[in-house]
Amino acid sequence: MIGRELLDDRRAHPGAVRDELRDIARLNTLFGGTRAVVEALEPLFRDSGLGARGSGEASWTLLDVGTGLGDIPRAVAQAARRHGITLTPIGLEVIPTAARLARDNGLDVVVGDGDTLPFAPRSVDIVIASQVLHHLPRVVAVRWIASFDRVARRAVVLADLRRSRVAMAGVWLASFPLGMGGTTRHDAVVSLRRGYTRAEFSTMLREAGVPAVARYRPGFRIVASWEPSDIRRQTSETSRHLTSDV
Repeated sequence: MIGRELLDDRRAHPGAVRDELRDIARLNTLFGGTRAVVEALEPLFRDSGLGARGSGEASWTLLDVGTGLGDIPRAVAQAARRHGITLTPIGLEVIPTAARLARDNGLDVVVGDGDTLPFAPRSVDIVIASQVLHHLPRVVAVRWIASFDRVARRAVVLADLRRSRVAMAGVWLASFPLGMGGTTRHDAVVSLRRGYTRAEFSTMLREAGVPAVARYRPGFRIVASWEPSDIRRQTSETSRHLTSDV
């Protein structure tokens, strides 16, 4: 692993964790982290919401792996609501302090990680993980991606950072006028050094057995989204049956 970040340490000082997570939530808002996840889910909400408005409001669940303060799932829930979908977010956090802070912000949180997801297959509608995978060794990240695919019913969205020297310099400089702490400044640069190219991310997806392709998004973000494997299989079988009946 490249470098070390505060959030790599599950026993980090609670005050330091709180301050860094607040900074990360601001960076998500200012530099596209939140927008990347919401935009990846908008087509699903738009298509499903048309039906929901005609038959009463739909109720879905969302699992956010590595939820931090829960800022991204709250934004996703607001986006879903605009399409007639009530989304109940659940956070998954391995850092006890982060789990406590997310609960204080009104989010239901389970303590755990992607290696042993405490959820049955197809038990949540959407799984998202934002800026989580770069904290993991590559082989573990691939394993987590496969576990996300097993748990989700409708969609999986992964969002992380695009490795870039320009972004490293930019976030370092921006951290001063934004009043961010020295630890956040250091960790933001380390996170970007650990980031991915499109080819690297797409290779991990392929190794995890999902047919998604990574895409670059504004703010030096990289995103992948897909339907879970069972849904793809059912859609394919339905298409074959319809074709054979013609």
